[in-house]
Amino acid sequence: MSAQTFGKVAVLMGGASAEREISLLSGTGVLKALRAQGVDAHAFDPAERELWTLKAQGFARCFIALHGRFGEDGTIQGALELMGVPYTGSGVMASSVAMDKVMTKRLLRAEGLPTPRSRVLGPEQRTEADLASVLATLGLPLIVKPPHEGSSIGISKVTQAEQLAPALALAARYEPEVLCEEFIVGEEVTCPVIGSGALATALPVVRIQAPDGAYDYQNKYFTDAVSYQCPSGLPVPEEAEIARIVLAAYRALGCRGWGRADLMVRASDRKPFLLEMNTSPGMTSHSLVPMSARAQGVGYEDLCLRLLALATLDSSAAHRSTP
Repeated sequence: MSAQTFGKVAVLMGGASAEREISLLSGTGVLKALRAQGVDAHAFDPAERELWTLKAQGFARCFIALHGRFGEDGTIQGALELMGVPYTGSGVMASSVAMDKVMTKRLLRAEGLPTPRSRVLGPEQRTEADLASVLATLGLPLIVKPPHEGSSIGISKVTQAEQLAPALALAARYEPEVLCEEFIVGEEVTCPVIGSGALATALPVVRIQAPDGAYDYQNKYFTDAVSYQCPSGLPVPEEAEIARIVLAAYRALGCRGWGRADLMVRASDRKPFLLEMNTSPGMTSHSLVPMSARAQGVGYEDLCLRLLALATLDSSAAHRSTP
């Protein structure tokens, strides 16, 4: 598919979520890459411009480089569906469900896919008895996170009982319900996917090694303290099992276009556990999808063009497959 056939393209970036800063970095990279390939691409920040002007200004399709709320949760996808403007990534339902870590875990469990044990605490569940119940059920250490945020925003690792209440308070700054999750001791990995349905394929697994296990917001995007291995160096059967469950989760959630699953591989028995599915992954200089694609011989600019070629609508009669 030649660059000219895409027409006028909006790279949606920025937005109003807590991940705005990272979205601007992702979008700037995508915009530069598409323009280098001859695409008539333009930056479009929904926090600064009315979304309906996309149609009025003749945009033929959108590359969604938004992260978090109002960009990755089905809302922007629904608006684009109403306008009839094709977009990259998953549709309304898959985006909405995958953005909600609680709903994602429920679906994964229903499909028989491995995910860490968890408890959800509402705003009224902050008593000593509630906290003691969480500790008794999940043990220590555990992870506390807001269910609808990404980029490690609002996340705490709790290693002592007295840390649980402050961790809940931090996560509750972002939303009322808080997810408490069993901490899987082992290696953190991620596995991107490109395509849709039976034609979706997993890209090489990336193994993540952060200082003291602190793969947090700062280390993810603004330092070089984290080391990445891609190829992962994992045994072939382990990488194959990771790819298998990631593709199963991707299809069960109804994802399309592209995505990236985050997992932990338990040290004691090498069993992988699904943590979440990202339907609008980062595309910054530190991001993992471009890193994985490079290991397969696909450069950043070509990756952006491939993803743009997969832009579609829920209402399309058939989803495009990987070019």
